[in-house]
Amino acid sequence: MSSKINNIIEELKTLTLLEAAELVTEIEKVFGVDTSVSVTNSSSIAAVPVAAVAEAVEEKTQFDVILDNVPADKKIAILKIVRNVTGLGLKESKDIVDNVPKVLKESISKEESETIKKEIEAAGGKITLK
Repeated sequence: MSSKINNIIEELKTLTLLEAAELVTEIEKVFGVDTSVSVTNSSSIAAVPVAAVAEAVEEKTQFDVILDNVPADKKIAILKIVRNVTGLGLKESKDIVDNVPKVLKESISKEESETIKKEIEAAGGKITLK
């Protein structure tokens, strides 16, 4: 990717949601494209950058991992994972497992939240990412 494109991408990352919406509206006016049209062939290629910009701006980067459900027969396995993930002691981890729904971690990356979700679900629990 060229440095010009990289600079544009970096600038787009700093936009608020309102600014991004205004940008999309202005791009629609200036280039005469409709971002609500889905791209199905190469003749609609002008709409691709606008749709990509809108999607990139709205992509969430910080997630909260919420423990929603712990089956009674899976509590010990999930308790061990909760302790590893949170770094809490046995009593604090048990309080989380016994009183669901509870937030395990807040404002973490997508990769970390997906890893935690896979571990808990493999042990039999249920996780929600927000």
